[in-house]
Amino acid sequence: MRGGDVRTGELFSYVDLEARVRKDHPLRVIRQIVNEALVLLEQDFAALYSPIGRPSIAPEKLLRAMLLQAFYSIRSERLLMERLEYDLLFRWFVDIGVDDPAWDHSVFSKNRDRLLEGDIAAKFLGAILSQPKVKRLLSTDHFSVDGTLIEAWASMKSFRPKDGSRDDHGEPPSDGGGRNVQADFHGEKRSNETHASTTDPDAKLYRKGKGKEAKLSFMGHGLMENRHGLLVNAYLTKATGYAERIAALHMIEPFCDRPQAITLGADKAYDTKDFVKDLRSMKVTPHVAQNINGRRSAIDGRTTRHPGYGVSLRIRKRIEEAFGWIKTVAGQDKTKFRGRDRVGWAFTFAAAAYNLVRLPKLMTETG
Repeated sequence: MRGGDVRTGELFSYVDLEARVRKDHPLRVIRQIVNEALVLLEQDFAALYSPIGRPSIAPEKLLRAMLLQAFYSIRSERLLMERLEYDLLFRWFVDIGVDDPAWDHSVFSKNRDRLLEGDIAAKFLGAILSQPKVKRLLSTDHFSVDGTLIEAWASMKSFRPKDGSRDDHGEPPSDGGGRNVQADFHGEKRSNETHASTTDPDAKLYRKGKGKEAKLSFMGHGLMENRHGLLVNAYLTKATGYAERIAALHMIEPFCDRPQAITLGADKAYDTKDFVKDLRSMKVTPHVAQNINGRRSAIDGRTTRHPGYGVSLRIRKRIEEAFGWIKTVAGQDKTKFRGRDRVGWAFTFAAAAYNLVRLPKLMTETG
C-alpha cells in the first residue's frame, strides 16, 4: 500500500536526543574525551569571566560548537548556527535542548572572542593528551617536527611601504571608486624590511620555495609523537626562513627532562649545523634528513648508522597528514583571523580537533 505524502506528527512531541544518536557513533567517544578535558579547564574558564553581570554562552558549549565547525568543514559562524538550529546530532554534541533556539551568529562570535584572548586552545590540547586513556597511546621517546604555511587574511594590495610613500602603488584612483582600486606592482621591489600589511601587520611575505608564489603568511608548526602520529604540541610564528628551527627547539624542550634519550625526526630544511648542535646539547638525537645538495650535511655516521634513523625518516612524513587535515577539513589553509595570537589560537585548536578525530579508532584498535 502506498503511503500518503502528508506530514505526520502530534500536537505535543518529545524528542530524546540521546536516543537519536546511534550507540557506535564516533562522536560519542569524542564527546566523552572532550567533556573530561573541559572539566580540567574549569578554573581557566572562571578566570575569563566576571562574577557579576548577565550570563554568557557557556564556554564549554562554545568549544564543542567550534569543534563541530572543524569536524564538518563549516566555513562561517552564520552557517554553524544554521546547522545547529536543525541538526539534532549537533544539538546533542553541544548539549543544548531540542526546544532551545540556536544563538545568533554575532552573539556566538562575540562570546568566542573572549576565549581567543586566553591560552585556552593550548590548555585544551594538553587536557586531551593528559587523560590516561589517551596518554597510553603516546610515545615518550620518538618525535617528528615540521612546519606549514598558513595564508593570512590579508590582500597583497595591503602590503604597502612602511614609510607611507607611493600609497596608491603609482596608480591613479579608479573611476568606479571603492576600496578595490587598481594596483600595478611591476618593477616595484617589495620585502618585509620595507613593506608591511596594513590589514595584518603580523603577516609576512613568504614563499615556500624557489619559483613558488610569495604570499602574506604565517607559519604553523607541529610536534608529532611517532607511535600513532598524534600532535603533542602546536605553535605558530611569523613566516621567516629560520622560524621552523626555532619553533622545533621550543616545542621539544619540555620533553628533554627525561632520563632516556629521545629522537626528533625532521626534513632537510632542519639540516643546519647550529640546529643539530642545539639538539645534541639538549640530549636529543637529531634524526634529520641529510641535505647534501652541494653542501656538507650536519648529520654524520654517528646518527645514520643506526636502523632507527631510517625508521624516523619514514614515520616523520605522517605529520603531513595532520597538516593536510588541519588546512583542508578544519579550514586553516587560509585563516579567518588577524594577528599572530588569534591565528595561533585557531591553529592549535585545529590540532586538538585532529587528535580527537583520530582517537576513537585508535582507542578501539589498542583495546
